[in-house]
Amino acid sequence: MPFARALLAALTLMPYISQAQPTNSPAEGAVFAVGYVETQAKQADAGRAALAQYRRAVQAEPGCLGVELFAQTDRPGHFAVLETWRDQAAFDGAARGAAKRELMAALAPIRVSDYDERPYKPLTLAAAKTAGADARNAVVVAHVDVAPNTQAPMLLQQLAEASRQEAGNVRFDVLQHAMRGNHFTVVEQWRNQDALDAHVATAHARAYRDALQPLTGSPLDERVYTPIPR
Repeated sequence: MPFARALLAALTLMPYISQAQPTNSPAEGAVFAVGYVETQAKQADAGRAALAQYRRAVQAEPGCLGVELFAQTDRPGHFAVLETWRDQAAFDGAARGAAKRELMAALAPIRVSDYDERPYKPLTLAAAKTAGADARNAVVVAHVDVAPNTQAPMLLQQLAEASRQEAGNVRFDVLQHAMRGNHFTVVEQWRNQDALDAHVATAHARAYRDALQPLTGSPLDERVYTPIPR
């Protein structure tokens, strides 16, 4: 049954794939990190300020290709951080380590969770349709954990290619855990909440969810965020 659903999803998505915009791969060896931290709700502004200071510090490093900050919608104090680095050596550099220690010191009196950071490599990436992020954008960060040796990578690539063609899509990237190949993080950026709602109702999104559900051991974990501007 899981294979049949995956095949049905592939057939549903096929018309979009043939028209898909090209996927751009980062330079060989690029490293991604996705981090999460939660502060006391009343200290959300202080948490935002500490993360903004961390972004300013690490983005000054020559090996840093970008740091994006997101605040979870309607959940004050919940944050996500997406970092892109030229290579592992840059990611492991002393300057980033010092900035991370300063961040943790600033968060220590206000956080209610530890800083959870995970390393990734790209599964499929494409250039964003607009430069930067708009506060009106809806950003979805989804976690996909599946049993090993499933059709999940194919399903995720097909979903990304189809979703990038939607008028309201700004970006649709899929990252694969650097050490656990059955763990993925999906980063979607939509022009606004209406565009996200329209995406969820599309045939390709429904086909993906139907095919993925039997392959996962838990409900799909999707969280909606607002970009924190620079």
